[in-house]
Formats: sequence, C-alpha cells, structure tokens
Amino acid sequence: MSPTRLPTQPQHRFETVLAPELARVSDARRSASAVLRLWDVGKPLADDVQLVVSELVANAMEHGSGWVALRFAETAGNLTVEVTDANHVPARMRCSKPDDPRGRGLVIVAALAQKWGVSENGRTTWARFILEGTAMAAAD
Repeated sequence: MSPTRLPTQPQHRFETVLAPELARVSDARRSASAVLRLWDVGKPLADDVQLVVSELVANAMEHGSGWVALRFAETAGNLTVEVTDANHVPARMRCSKPDDPRGRGLVIVAALAQKWGVSENGRTTWARFILEGTAMAAAD
C-alpha cells in the first residue's frame, strides 16, 4: 500500500509545490521547519525530518522531472513525508565509495526514518517517523 492512501484521515496535513530548481531545496527545508514547529514536533525529531526532506527534495530535483510536491501528513502517531515528481523511475539506494561526494541521500533517509519506500508508480518517495514522545503524540 502506498502512503498516499492513508488508512485514516490525517489529523494534520500540509502540501506545497516547488519549482524544479535545485535552489528550491532550501525553501522545502524552511517549509518543513515551519510545519514541524506549528505541529509541536520536538527538536531532535524535527531535525531528522528536515534532513530527510532535504535529501528527498534534492533527489527529486536532481533525478526527477517536473514540479515537485512536498507533503506532510500526521496520522495515528506517525508523521509521513512524501515527495512526488513526474518521473516514473523509482528512487533507489546506491552503493557509494567512501570518496564519492554524492549518492548517500537514501542511505541517510533509511537511517533516520522508521520506514521509507517508493509508491507503486515510482513517482513518490516517502519516509515515515513515529511521533511517540513528542508534544504532537501527547495531544492524541
């Protein structure tokens, strides 16, 4: 099942669309920061989510095509981040050599998120975080 088909209605949801320019990664990071502050997500988790947003948006800008959608949804104690572009080729982890300056984005995503994946159509890459112990989860 793709994360875009959430089993229950999200308690919080945010979406923005970014022009397909690598310089817009900082806009995505700022949007993430504002949303996470508004939703009272604690700093350690918010820092992890912002880094994952940077990596996923940068990947979409660099390897995808067309406008990039960035979505956040909070459902049942989980925060899901989705990044969608028009490219149907799914994101995949690469094996980088120690001296390679690039190619570690999805390794970082996998290390920080509880779960991550790619939609069946290959256009959306997502990462899920558990909100337990955050102010947001305590409000449930």
